[in-house]
Amino acid sequence: MYIALLIGFGILSWFVSSRLKKRFKEYSQIPTSSGLSGAEIAAQMLRDNNIHDVKITAVQGQLTDHYNPKNKTINLSQDVYEGRNVAAAAVAAHETGHAVQHATSYAMLSFRSAMVPAVNISSKLMYAIFIMAILGGAVFGMAPQLFFLVIIAQAVITLFSVITLPVEFDASARALQWLNMSRITVVEEHEKAKNALQWAASTYVVATLAAIAQLLYFITAFGGRD
Repeated sequence: MYIALLIGFGILSWFVSSRLKKRFKEYSQIPTSSGLSGAEIAAQMLRDNNIHDVKITAVQGQLTDHYNPKNKTINLSQDVYEGRNVAAAAVAAHETGHAVQHATSYAMLSFRSAMVPAVNISSKLMYAIFIMAILGGAVFGMAPQLFFLVIIAQAVITLFSVITLPVEFDASARALQWLNMSRITVVEEHEKAKNALQWAASTYVVATLAAIAQLLYFITAFGGRD
């Protein structure tokens, strides 16, 4: 059942990811009326929000864009950094939305950032326990104490996933509102930017559902041991 659960969410995750990549590829062919690059859009959004201590950098990879609150950097993939299209505009504004959250002390972002160390420890703990269990030939024959640790670790990971949802949705909302007000994207361009961010948000929704399903499975399996 656990394997079926992993396979099911793996397929769903692959579907959403493939649709996301397809949409971004399509929207990367549609230029914005403003003609600004992703880096220029991020810079303008920062200025409009009176933020002057955030650096914009280019990073390798595709869809590797992210905001780092530790060193206050908006890291854009090369295609987004240089791109002058709807996809680049949507991503650049979204990541800048996280910078705006940070500057305005958005509570959920602060909570998520504070949880990162606990999530890292929980992930490593689960990996170590499962490796030991596999080597011992009894994945679900673990001692009750170990099984309980797995539940605690998964609960931390699940909480982190749940908290991530409002953070991502809020960043997209800030991005879309600013793109509309600044006229960076207009009419159909704006709708496509919105669609791109909705597909991006779907990846987080799937990850959260998968985390919740795994937590419920572990709790049920642990209860069935008694």
